[in-house]
Amino acid sequence: MNSNSPLSRFALGLAAASLALGGLASAAYAQRDPAYEQARSSGRVGEKMDGYLGIVGAATPELQRLVNDINIKRRAVYAEKAQAANATLEEYALTAGCVAIARTSPGEKYQAPDGSWQTRTSAPPLRDSRCPA
Repeated sequence: MNSNSPLSRFALGLAAASLALGGLASAAYAQRDPAYEQARSSGRVGEKMDGYLGIVGAATPELQRLVNDINIKRRAVYAEKAQAANATLEEYALTAGCVAIARTSPGEKYQAPDGSWQTRTSAPPLRDSRCPA
């Protein structure tokens, strides 16, 4: 990663980003209604590399609405935090995706760098090479 790239500058400011992502985590936990918890624990949804929630397998209209609602809220938070961190929305969302995947619990689904859905084990999740250290 080039040390002058926006993503590198953003990664160097990870302490500030961690604080911002802490706010995201709070917002995400506030979103955890029983339907979301059930979808997450059953492996019907998972964390994607791009920072958004994804549907694993077949989508129902209710599940699609739930995922869309959460992703709209995430995008709004990412846009605000990216502007404050002088990063692009995509850079911020990728970093948030790295953090969200790292925070998954065993049994939860996440998207691996190759795009496949993986089930988290007790081992660390597969990480994208663009994720900050």
